[in-house]
Amino acid sequence: MDALSEDLELLPATRRALRHRIAVAQSEGRAPSVVAVVVRGGELVWEGSQTSVAGHGPDGDVQYRIGSISKTFTAVLVMRLRDEGLLELADPLEKHLPGTSAGQVTIAQLLSHTGGLAAETPGVWWERTPGDLRPELADVLGEQPFRYVPGSRHHYSNPGYTLLGSLVEQLRGKPWEEVLRTEVLEPLGLDRTSGLPQAPHAGGWAVHPWADVMMPEPLEDLGLMAPAGQLWSTARDLGRFADFLLRGDERVLSAQSVLEMRTPSSPPEPGLAEQGYGLGVQLMAHGDRRLLGHGGSLPGFVAGLWASESDDVAAVVLANCTSGLPPTAVAADLVAIVADAEPRFPEPWRPFREADPVALELCGPWYWGTSASVVRLTAEGTLELGPVGGGGRSARFRAEADGSWTGLSGYYAGETLRAVRRADGTVSHLDLASFVFTREPYDPQAPVPGGVDPQGWRGIG
Repeated sequence: MDALSEDLELLPATRRALRHRIAVAQSEGRAPSVVAVVVRGGELVWEGSQTSVAGHGPDGDVQYRIGSISKTFTAVLVMRLRDEGLLELADPLEKHLPGTSAGQVTIAQLLSHTGGLAAETPGVWWERTPGDLRPELADVLGEQPFRYVPGSRHHYSNPGYTLLGSLVEQLRGKPWEEVLRTEVLEPLGLDRTSGLPQAPHAGGWAVHPWADVMMPEPLEDLGLMAPAGQLWSTARDLGRFADFLLRGDERVLSAQSVLEMRTPSSPPEPGLAEQGYGLGVQLMAHGDRRLLGHGGSLPGFVAGLWASESDDVAAVVLANCTSGLPPTAVAADLVAIVADAEPRFPEPWRPFREADPVALELCGPWYWGTSASVVRLTAEGTLELGPVGGGGRSARFRAEADGSWTGLSGYYAGETLRAVRRADGTVSHLDLASFVFTREPYDPQAPVPGGVDPQGWRGIG
C-alpha cells in the first residue's frame, strides 16, 4: 500500500467528497494540518491533506503522534503471547507480573478496560510531563489504584495498558518498543512507526480556543506509560495496520485472533450506548454502520483509525492540534463516503465443492418449540442457524472432529450443537446448549423437555 491502487481507484466524485470532508475538518477544527488515507479491499485508494502553511502539505509519510492507538499495538503483543501459550487471558496479572498492587486483575480485564483501575495516574498530568517522574509501576498505580470492583463495569484505564506493556517486557525479557518493532512493525512493513519522532514529522500545537493563535506543545517521552500512548506513525502505516485488524496476518496474528480482538468484550460506559470495547479495539456505531478501530490524542495531536468490516473500508485521520478537530467523526465520515458512494461488490456465489452428506442431513427447517429456524451449509463448510422470517437468534457453527459443531457468533458463541441419532442412525433432533430442535413443532417422537401432550394439536371446543 505504498502507492495508490489503480485497480481500486475511486470515482472522481468520491475523491472530491473526501477532499471536501478533510478541508471542512481542517477549517472548522482550526487544525494546523490534517492528513488522511482510505483503504479499500486491502489497498490504499485515497490520500489527502489540508494545511495552514502555504506550499506542500503533509502526505501519508509524515509522522504524527497517535496517542491511544498505541494501545491496540500493545494488545496485539499480548494476544501473541496468548497464542504462543505463554499466558491465558483469564490469568490474573500476578501470575506473570508479580508484585503490583493490581495483581488480582485478569489480563482480559486489562485488555477490555474492565479491571476497575483508575483512568489516569496519580500526580501531575502524565501526558505533558517526562516519564522519569513515574519510574516504577507503583508510581503509575498510586496508593489506591482501583475505582471499581474488577469485572463490574467498563472504565477506560491508561495505567491498565502500562501494566500490559510491563507484562510484555516481563515475558519477552526485552523493552516493549523493541518487542513491538521485531514482532509487529517489521513483519507488517510499518517502518514509519516508532516510539520517538523520525523526520519528516509534524510538530504538535495547541490552538487558542477563542483566538486564531497557537503555541507548541511539549513532546515528552512517556516512559512506563509508553504502551498506553507513546507511538508516532503515519497515515499510510496506520492504513496497513487497519487492514491487518480486518484480515490478520499469520506472521503476526491469525485472522481468528484479530476477530477475537474486535469482538465485544465489555459493555459501553454509561451514557455511551453507541460504543463498546473488544480486546484493545474500540467498537462504535456510525449511523447503521458498525465500525472498529481506536481513537488517540496527546497534547498537540489527535488521531483516528476506523474500519467497517462489512464494507471492507478503513480510514485514518491525523492532525496536529490538541483539540478542535474530531478525528473519529471525520474518519467515520470518510468510510461512509466511500462505502455509500461505491458499495462493495459481493463475492461471487460459489457452490461447496464436496458437501459433507452428514452436514447436508442437518440442513433445512427445524423447530425450537413453535419457533421455526433453518440450518444452511455454507461454501466455507460452516453451518448457519437462523430464524425463519427474522426476529430470533442467529449463529454460525464450526465443525469439530467428534462430529459436533461449535458456535462462532451470537448467543450461541462457544456453545455446542449436536445431532442426536436414533438407533437406525437417522437424526432424531438437534441439541444446542440444552435446547431441543425438532423437524416438526413439538415432535412427539423426540425427547422434548416437559413432554408433549398425548392428544396433540387441536382446536377450540
